Amino acid sequence: MKALTPPEIVEELDKYIVGQEDAKRSVAIALRNRWRRQQVPEHLRDEIAPKNIIMIGPTGVGKTEIARRLASLANSPFLKLEASKFTEVGYVGRDVESMIRDLCELAVNMVRGEEQKKVMVRAGEIAEEKTLDILLPRERGQEYPAETGSETTTELEGPEAADRSGTREKLRRLLREGRLDERYVDLEVSDRNYPMVEIFSGAGLEEMDINFREMLSNMMPRRTKRRKVKLPEALEILTQEEAQRLIDMDKVVKLAIERVEHSGIIFLDEIDKIASRESTRGPDVSREGVQRDLLPIVEGSTVNTKYGMVRTDHILFIASGAFHASKPSDLIPELQGRFPIRVELHPLGKEDFVRILREPENALTIQYEALMATEGIELVYEQDAIEEVAQIAHDVNSRTENIGARRLHTVMERLLDEVSFNAHQLKGQQIAVTRQYVQEKLHDIVKDEDLSRYIL
Repeated sequence: MKALTPPEIVEELDKYIVGQEDAKRSVAIALRNRWRRQQVPEHLRDEIAPKNIIMIGPTGVGKTEIARRLASLANSPFLKLEASKFTEVGYVGRDVESMIRDLCELAVNMVRGEEQKKVMVRAGEIAEEKTLDILLPRERGQEYPAETGSETTTELEGPEAADRSGTREKLRRLLREGRLDERYVDLEVSDRNYPMVEIFSGAGLEEMDINFREMLSNMMPRRTKRRKVKLPEALEILTQEEAQRLIDMDKVVKLAIERVEHSGIIFLDEIDKIASRESTRGPDVSREGVQRDLLPIVEGSTVNTKYGMVRTDHILFIASGAFHASKPSDLIPELQGRFPIRVELHPLGKEDFVRILREPENALTIQYEALMATEGIELVYEQDAIEEVAQIAHDVNSRTENIGARRLHTVMERLLDEVSFNAHQLKGQQIAVTRQYVQEKLHDIVKDEDLSRYIL
């Protein structure tokens, strides 16, 4: 994937997220700066630190959605997690260093997948030869060339050798044409089930930095088991095994660690949940402890993982939070200083809801149309019906808790409840969703504030 420019990143985000231009611009610039840093002279590269971002805004305005879409755009290791999952060192729970270990695991899987694609053709050729060996076992001293499609033989002479070679090529042709797909073969596959080991530790297994499953697999002899599978599945299993053998894992790990250190991105959601309030009693002490533990990771330190030491100096951190019960200044000053860019996301109004229901590629209206189409029902939305749904969502948000665009999910589900339940009886019909239809289905619930608190 080529490195996208900031306008291209914003354009991609616009397909799924309505409004919030400031947040999109900041994220796009930060993502592009990852690429720019790689282009500067090496002596200056280490001096350029990432400008971490903190996004502030009420729930349901698009903070998490920006992170989700960013993950598909960033051609780099990307990890999204909730800050509230972590606990201070000494408490039962996950320590903050586990996020770097998770990011490394993601990077290794990413690079391994890329390397697998490079060797898949060669792995497929070897797997095909092994499949043919199962169908037509070779005689002692008999060899066939690695090149597929060749009809020559080596170390064989005479008509018998030619016949076996011809039979093998005939089987190869039948295999490629799919005419042997229903045939079963016995296949030796490695047995990956190892004994379950439970370790009781106050600090958790992560603290021990030992992968017991791998340790046990290296200590115990490699076990295999016989499986009876169809030929296509056998070919797939053999291809995967050969691809694993052809990959240089030392190279994969080296590339993955480089990618984490130079282009890794971590999205810390719900950071407001670890912000200390004026009181320092109860759980707030642990909250501040998590912040202190986060500080060296964000600032730049070295974390020990099972793949080796990883520096966090150039990992980009993007944090977000609603900050209803707290404010960004409640974070410890040192952590505030590590997030120099602050972006405020605006609450959503009726016009935004209308756009959300119409414009994104994954709009709720499009989703319900596709769901009902599976039952043979054609849903048609009139413009005034969409405006009415948006108005109802906005009114309920104003009177009760403001949960942003998530209110649309509740309203739409309630609106189409009857159609969804009786869809099997409405096959082949066209259902028009009009303003009157919306008012009939939702008017009573919206009018009764107590009822809307529980249902909408």
